Amino acid sequence: MYLKITWINLIRIMYVKYVKLNYGKLKLLEVKKTKKCFSLCCGYGKVELPPYKQPPTSYLQLFLGDNKKSNYFLKNSRRLNSMFSFTSMGGKIDKAISKGRGPNIFRISGQNCHLMGSLLPEDGSKPKFSQLYIYDTDNEISNRQSVFGVTSNKSQVDETIDVELIQQIKDMLDLENPFVKIYRMAKNCFQEDPHVNLKLQLIGKRDIDGRTYNLPTCSEVAALIVGDITDCLDRSDIIVHTQTCNLIRISELHPPYLPLQYPLLFPFGDDGYHVDIPHRELPHDKKKPKKRNLCTMREFFSYRIQDREGCFSLIHNLRRLFQQFLVDAYTMIESERLFFIRSHQKNLRCETFENLKNVKNGGGLNGSNVGTPVILPSFFTGGARYMMQNYLDVMSLCKWFGYPDFFITITCNPKWPEVKRFLKDTTLKAEDRPDILCRLFKIKLDAFVKDLKDKSILGKVLADVYTVEFQKRGLPHAHVCLFMHPDDKVPTVDKIDPVICVEIPDEIEDPELYLLVKEHMMHGPCGADNFNSPCMIDGKCSKKFPKKFLEHTSIDGNGFPMYRRRDSGKEIYKYNVRMDNRNVVSYNKTLLKRYQAHINVEWCNQAGSIKYLFKYINKGPDRATLLLKQGNNGDPLNEDTDEIKEYYDCRYVSACEASWRIFSYDVHYQVCYQATFPSSRTTKRRLWC
Repeated sequence: MYLKITWINLIRIMYVKYVKLNYGKLKLLEVKKTKKCFSLCCGYGKVELPPYKQPPTSYLQLFLGDNKKSNYFLKNSRRLNSMFSFTSMGGKIDKAISKGRGPNIFRISGQNCHLMGSLLPEDGSKPKFSQLYIYDTDNEISNRQSVFGVTSNKSQVDETIDVELIQQIKDMLDLENPFVKIYRMAKNCFQEDPHVNLKLQLIGKRDIDGRTYNLPTCSEVAALIVGDITDCLDRSDIIVHTQTCNLIRISELHPPYLPLQYPLLFPFGDDGYHVDIPHRELPHDKKKPKKRNLCTMREFFSYRIQDREGCFSLIHNLRRLFQQFLVDAYTMIESERLFFIRSHQKNLRCETFENLKNVKNGGGLNGSNVGTPVILPSFFTGGARYMMQNYLDVMSLCKWFGYPDFFITITCNPKWPEVKRFLKDTTLKAEDRPDILCRLFKIKLDAFVKDLKDKSILGKVLADVYTVEFQKRGLPHAHVCLFMHPDDKVPTVDKIDPVICVEIPDEIEDPELYLLVKEHMMHGPCGADNFNSPCMIDGKCSKKFPKKFLEHTSIDGNGFPMYRRRDSGKEIYKYNVRMDNRNVVSYNKTLLKRYQAHINVEWCNQAGSIKYLFKYINKGPDRATLLLKQGNNGDPLNEDTDEIKEYYDCRYVSACEASWRIFSYDVHYQVCYQATFPSSRTTKRRLWC
């Protein structure tokens, strides 16, 4: 029986198909909502790496034990690791950051690299790093102590523990580490024939699948070559000679790059990152062709620094050595990015005959220099062009919405209840887990921006911009600019007091707010009470604290607000120093109670806040050295410019910043919630690391 095709029947058939199609889509959406997706650790299942082998029981007790030996080991983890490291770290460590109050932070400046010396030291020189595994092994413990320092005020008990730990780590590495075994074999060769021409070949190629296997044997990581080098060497191999004065730089793409530097983290010599680790095979989507099939260096480290149930992680439990590992990991990632940019300079510039003529007409005598500088493009996060591009984008918001109304600074609080809950069953402190601090701060920051928009805590928000920085103690903090709706702007000083407060609350009426202000919103002590405070410059507080008492809020001649600070007689003692309302940093009561961190809220209504967001465009980070070169004609402009080298010179990387960038969190964020913006739609832009 055939169905008569009429308009009514045709509409019915189309309706049934439409319902079936959309019902299937709804079921698919329900499945997607219930299925957990992990993007941070494994890239939605693309990255799969083998787990690390569990360490020997005696070595594991150094991490889990609650005795003097374990405490000494964890406290001196960086020193002990340097004693057994095969390579030296080329970055300049910033030691000044850990002076004074606050936790110890690991931070380096300049370009980082790993260097390896020859098998034997030069005549008259003392052995260092890998040479300690071969030269004068009868006095190996004392040699390692002398190279890496013995503290003068160390007690006899600590000295005994130090010797026991060095002996225990030495025995463990001799038994388990393939690189130590190959160096001990070289030692035996030199003992049999001191004049033998011996070379060590570090093998860079791996024929195994990096997703399932990462424990190489001695023959897979290195080989000893007696006599001349043969022609069977691979271009990625590294040759260590018997005795030279030159240092060899280990490539970041070489598999032993990490185990040679961190024998305490990788006692079995586990392979680090190498370029031929494939992605996990997932169902292929024909609509979205795969761009690449190999794991990137950022994906590798993002996977490796995750906590996983059922296995103990040596990386996460070595305190300051973990901070060093994070900084080292990110400098590896950035080095490869900058190397790619340097090798693709032709794709970044467009030299034309017109450019050459313009240079000649403008007085340039040497047209061959056009196009020779090394350019750092705007898509590289942290470069000058990147900052300028973001600055111009934000200024376009000012052109449409006017000046920003509120300038807010929110800082990560290492004493958040979530951090204490995570570390309650461990001996670690908050500064020992910068990755957790960054992940929690990212969650809080996203919730903070969402609350400002959805709950209108300060009023209706039309657009907001924030940038994340890492300064002083290395903790992340964000500077947020809010562009408010015309109905919620603050045109008069009478509307500032309900939103911004700079006074100590009553301890009886609001004890919670009182404790939060005491903990987070009191500046100092500085001035005569503490000349060593970071804010002190030329004997004065750079933030101009303590302020003056004021009965009413007013605006000064430069457009800056002077908030109401009444002499109420309320006091707070901090480090045994008396403080009053003159030392209070401006805050919002609702935001302070909700997020329990240092949240400085300022009314701005001026372009200076945008300029502060991108202040590095003008002054840049602190430089260690300023070198002015002149060209052949005495003109500094004729000298070739290397922007990558300039970036290295002024770069500082701390453990928190390294974690933030490894997780690929956005360092700059801007969003417009108004549909009438010139793009005729809601504009949301995130600039990723």
